[in-house]
Amino acid sequence: MRTGRFARATALSGAALIALSACGGSSDDGGGSDSGGEASGEKQVNVYGTDGNMGNALGEDFSEQGALAGMKGTTPLTELSGDFTDRLLEVDPDLQDFNYAGESYDAVVLTALAAQMAGSNQATAFAPYINGITFGGEKCDDFASCLEIVNAGGNPDYDGITGPLSFADAGEPAQASFGLLQFGDDNALDDSATEFVIAGDEANAATDEGPAAVAPGATGAPLTIGTLLPETGNLAFLGPPEVAGVQLAINDVNAAGGVLGAPVNLVTGDSGDTSTDTATQTVDRLLQSGVNAIIGAASSGVSQSVINTVVGAGVLMFSPANTSDIFTTYDDKGLYFRTAPADTLQARALADLIGADGNNTVGILALNDPYGTGLAENTKNNLISDGLPEDSIQTIIYDPTAANFDSEVQQMTDFNPDAIVVIGFEESSRIIQALNTNGVGPQR
Repeated sequence: MRTGRFARATALSGAALIALSACGGSSDDGGGSDSGGEASGEKQVNVYGTDGNMGNALGEDFSEQGALAGMKGTTPLTELSGDFTDRLLEVDPDLQDFNYAGESYDAVVLTALAAQMAGSNQATAFAPYINGITFGGEKCDDFASCLEIVNAGGNPDYDGITGPLSFADAGEPAQASFGLLQFGDDNALDDSATEFVIAGDEANAATDEGPAAVAPGATGAPLTIGTLLPETGNLAFLGPPEVAGVQLAINDVNAAGGVLGAPVNLVTGDSGDTSTDTATQTVDRLLQSGVNAIIGAASSGVSQSVINTVVGAGVLMFSPANTSDIFTTYDDKGLYFRTAPADTLQARALADLIGADGNNTVGILALNDPYGTGLAENTKNNLISDGLPEDSIQTIIYDPTAANFDSEVQQMTDFNPDAIVVIGFEESSRIIQALNTNGVGPQR
């Protein structure tokens, strides 16, 4: 059990949560919101983000030096190898971030291995194999070596780009790596300040390794994978690394001989966002083209809008970025999986980061969708369980399509917390600009 206020959560293991200097601290004080970092007698509010906005794309919306300086946040992130990022840049030389690239890559590899083990390109046949490929069995760390194990009649345990995946019964990671990120004075992420923590527990992984391979070296109809990833809309900044991760995985799978004796086919598609019907149109096109699996969507809200159509058609849906906890218990016919961890895990990492910085009052601004409301609620619950009084936390849910966020920002300014958490997508820049204008943003 936790002992004392904001003690280290037992759910976190692996790399230690190293407290960076608080967002409000200067280079001299290094403390939390109660220490220096103040201008003209006013405290510097600590501002935090999450995976929906903690990327270099956010900084592009700010021209003034220091507008985001010290803003911290969490995102599902593994310490990627230089070889992997170099190979991603060969696919897309213009990549600015690598968020969810590893998760996208691993989703393709797991799908391909499952189809080979099942001896079928039909999702209803190969989906039961996916969880078991992530634990038990014989260790392997790429498609080629895992395929050798399958063709020898063995059971692979794929430890991929995102590490030991160890899926739970729900088809999602039982534990995951998170990056603790921080913006520098130039409004870009300061890579030298990034730390990594592990949330969750591998002991919560499933125990059923699934069926044995039907016929080692089986051949059959080609596997066709579609993508439902953000090329447009409020998550478009996440699209390039996800698209590159998928393409790199397809390249590697096909270089190793493909699946069922044939190259894997790829059909790409745009997910748009929840304010359009782009995803619905894309899913219809993908299904008509005969895809066996769809990698996507990135947005939990988008996935919720199309999941019934996808799994109802007997097609696998494998998201590299959905984090809403609604999918943990969703009636998905055993056809929905994700390499991204549920927000119950990110909320734990985020609450620990907020607590380590010594914040005693916390405001949460969250967009009104399954991702925003779920992460906000889970974070609040973790802060309370760590000892923060409920009345010291204020949550404001906003409409991301609103013309402005003046009312919400004013409410947060009046609350005057030590820390403000912004859980949103591209609209986050307008919210943070308004916080800066009101003197409660990260601006130095």
